[in-house]
Amino acid sequence: MKAPANSVPSIISSDVVIKGNVSTSGEIQLDGTVEGDIKSNSLTIGEHGTVKGKVNADDVIVKGTVKGSITGRNIRVEKSAKITGDLCHQTLSIEAGAFIEGNLSHQSNGTNSATSNNNTTKVVSANQDAKDSDQKKTIVDLL
Repeated sequence: MKAPANSVPSIISSDVVIKGNVSTSGEIQLDGTVEGDIKSNSLTIGEHGTVKGKVNADDVIVKGTVKGSITGRNIRVEKSAKITGDLCHQTLSIEAGAFIEGNLSHQSNGTNSATSNNNTTKVVSANQDAKDSDQKKTIVDLL
């Protein structure tokens, strides 16, 4: 999916709730809520942004909440992120403090499906909030 020349990002502000799927060949900045699937070239989910559905984009930055799977070439999970769902990626970056509950699957360049690759890591919980405990806990089960 290639963005058209001279395109500007679509901005979904914090007071917007979309019930349904969103699809674009361009870029989305999500600060509101989408209850449905999102497909785009580039997606940034802001700290107050929420997705309840599947995400499919080449480049994904998560600062907010996702309840559903994420498939992307490059996925960056920032410390404020809360993800409940599987991540299928070529490159993955996770900041300390991020919460992820789901499976992490590496996909090769020509692969679009996590099921065709055996490099899967199941993350039960990652970096619990330091307020709950003085020490951070990470539990990872390799499949």
